[in-house]
Amino acid sequence: MKILVTGYPGLLSKDLVPILQADHQVVPLSIDDLDITRKAEVFKIIEASQAEVVINCAGYTAVDQAENDWEGAFRANALGVHYLALACHKFGVILCHISTDYVFDGRISRPYQPWDIPNPINVYGASKQAGEFFIGQLLNRYYIIRTSSLYGKHGNNFVQSIIKKAEQDEPLTIVCDQIMSPTWSVNLSRGILQVLGSENFGVYHLTDQTNGGISWFDFCKAILKIKGLNQEILPISYQNLDRPASRPAYSVLDTRYLTLATGYSPLHYQEALEQFLK
Repeated sequence: MKILVTGYPGLLSKDLVPILQADHQVVPLSIDDLDITRKAEVFKIIEASQAEVVINCAGYTAVDQAENDWEGAFRANALGVHYLALACHKFGVILCHISTDYVFDGRISRPYQPWDIPNPINVYGASKQAGEFFIGQLLNRYYIIRTSSLYGKHGNNFVQSIIKKAEQDEPLTIVCDQIMSPTWSVNLSRGILQVLGSENFGVYHLTDQTNGGISWFDFCKAILKIKGLNQEILPISYQNLDRPASRPAYSVLDTRYLTLATGYSPLHYQEALEQFLK
């Protein structure tokens, strides 16, 4: 297949493109190549490419900044996705869109299923839900892949930040009561490849496996243990952090239906972390 990948180079797309290239013709697109918030540009590029699939890795991801930048968040995560969906509908292209655990409010104590009803509690999550809405309204052939707490080799992320601070002997104060599912970008990329091959369209959850989730505090401990670092970690409640955007207290995503529908079983977070760090 010929696949367009937006949002290149980025934390996910830098790992995704070479994994896809083993089996497909892939065209990575930077914002200079394609700004998804420009409708005419979106239609022109998708039509001219004669691609069969568009994977949208572009988006606004500054969760706290979004609270004071509603227009910026919705322009990228809703309007841009709306334009992609319209173009894919017109030209018969499959759209694979990367979304987030932050479409949920975190008020349940079990992992979220793909069919659970979203209820975002911050602007970023609301903008991502809006993008999902337009895809569902306009397309029959689509994949929405929700993921969480992404880390990898390319770009800033929690794992890289923890290692840097520990190696520089900086204090580590980490949230202990916010439960999530970390996701290695390579684990996610391999899963996306498998999802595309399944042709089972719909909404999926794709993260590292955690057996019910892990706190940022415990994830930090796992990082330091693998790296052989003995830095002290101080726990803090997410309620005591002065951040503009609210976060769900529990946003673990259940990946079992992904495995059932596509055959892909994501790595456990410890195995993924070890492969990434070693």
